[in-house]
Amino acid sequence: MSSSPAVMSVGAVCFGVAVGYITYRTLVRAERSAVSDLATVITAVGGGAVTGLFDPQEGDTFGWYSIGLLAGMAVFFLLFLAMNGKAATAVFMGAPDIGTTGTNPARPSVSSDGRPRR
Repeated sequence: MSSSPAVMSVGAVCFGVAVGYITYRTLVRAERSAVSDLATVITAVGGGAVTGLFDPQEGDTFGWYSIGLLAGMAVFFLLFLAMNGKAATAVFMGAPDIGTTGTNPARPSVSSDGRPRR
């Protein structure tokens, strides 16, 4: 299998965006973050490190891993939005004022930690 410089470059950008976003969200939610938030960042970086063990001259495993990581995050976001609505997604993503109007917005059906109520 040959290595593609384009896949490796796109993969590196995707990896940076995914790990940067996960780290950003962990830092923004610092007052209520948990060890699992840090474990998420470590897992993403660890997965990249494992794929880096394969010779980049022989294949583009790291590039495809990174593209899949970012694509998975995007699919999760879109599915969460479709299943829970704009207001609940905004609260979950840390922007509770998005999707509400007026001075007394209706509270979305989410719990205090930003997760949708069941």
